Amino acid sequence: MKLLFDQNLSPGLVEALSDIYPNSEHVSNFNLDRSSDREIREFACKHEFTIVTKDSDFEDLDTLLGFPPKVIWIRRGNCSVQEVEQLLRERAASVLSHLEDPQLGTLVLV
Repeated sequence: MKLLFDQNLSPGLVEALSDIYPNSEHVSNFNLDRSSDREIREFACKHEFTIVTKDSDFEDLDTLLGFPPKVIWIRRGNCSVQEVEQLLRERAASVLSHLEDPQLGTLVLV
């Protein structure tokens, strides 16, 4: 289960969640932190990542272009890194189920 954390999320989430989401990365690790959403999307698709973001643009691209890549859209306003980590831990079963279902593109976590 490879997650690619968008620039609007902390790079620290990669290490903090490595026990349940191994092989995950942050866009900054690939110098994509200033790239367009389409470029990040293409990279994620090519390298079989699921994008984790707080940005609605990826869900819009999913609707427009289809998937892969899958998207996990975190719809919480201003929240701490710890809150995002806790959300992804608490919803790990939902995330896994979503990733295994070929009919689903975007998972919204609130």
